Amino acid sequence: MTPHAHAAPEADRPVVGSYPTYEGAQHAVDFLSDHHFPVERTAIIGSDLRMVETVLGRLTRGKAALAGAGTGAWFGLLVGLLLSVFAAEGNAVLVLILSGLVYGALFGAVFGFASHAVGGGHRDFASRSRIVAARYDVVADPEVAEDAQNELIKLGWREG
Repeated sequence: MTPHAHAAPEADRPVVGSYPTYEGAQHAVDFLSDHHFPVERTAIIGSDLRMVETVLGRLTRGKAALAGAGTGAWFGLLVGLLLSVFAAEGNAVLVLILSGLVYGALFGAVFGFASHAVGGGHRDFASRSRIVAARYDVVADPEVAEDAQNELIKLGWREG
């Protein structure tokens, strides 16, 4: 049994502060931590979740190949470094690392190009997705909630 297994589920805990951004809720918990509050008895709960996908730009076969080359180069570098551990000579280490980098970039570029070409024009854009909430509540165990709320109110951290 963990030390705080007795803690109430997050949804049943009183809200001690509500913030419009995750960073605001993080700052509130950090503030409590700085004032020696037992933050292991708190949680941050996001409400009204939504997925936001930011379109970064058009994805062409060339850009897909370039992105694949970059990913492949990192993977090839890792493989080259791992293989170089077993190399007997100093020159062999450099050859293994550079070979891994070059072959990784080459295979990554081919794979990136082919993957985009096989897609047949579907999803011809690059994007980044993230989950955001409309508000973030800091909650605490019922036994310490009033102390947390008072600490946040005392120095103006109650609302975002």
